[in-house]
Amino acid sequence: MNQKIYGRYIVSDSEICHGKLTFRGTRIMVADVLEQVADGLDWETIIEEWRFSISKEAIAESISLSRQAFLEHADQYALESSVA
Repeated sequence: MNQKIYGRYIVSDSEICHGKLTFRGTRIMVADVLEQVADGLDWETIIEEWRFSISKEAIAESISLSRQAFLEHADQYALESSVA
């Protein structure tokens, strides 16, 4: 087992969901929840849809870590760059 811990709620384990980021103790992929957030779903609805297996704190952590990763790697996502 090769497990990495990314926060209080987020882990990856080579034995679970092919090593994708999941919420600790679940097979719920972080990417799926982030997509629901991006689609504008209310956090309570997201929690209900996952049968209360994740919490608001877990969703908040996924957004916070995503923000941090984006800020650190934003240049990789630039569609174009201009020189003034």
